[in-house]
Amino acid sequence: MGSTVLSLRIDGELLDRLRRHAARRGMTVQDYVVRTLVRDDFDERFQAAVDETEKFYGVP
Repeated sequence: MGSTVLSLRIDGELLDRLRRHAARRGMTVQDYVVRTLVRDDFDERFQAAVDETEKFYGVP
């Protein structure tokens, strides 16, 4: 899988918050944002899989 550039315009306050969160984890802002997006995407896909499994097995 290759990578693509995504450019975002955000205000200074949000960028400062992202920097602080990333620094606490020893990460760059870019890595922190990507990790957060991947985690959220996984959570959504996992929940969809659980919902489909429950429908298949008829779990109330």
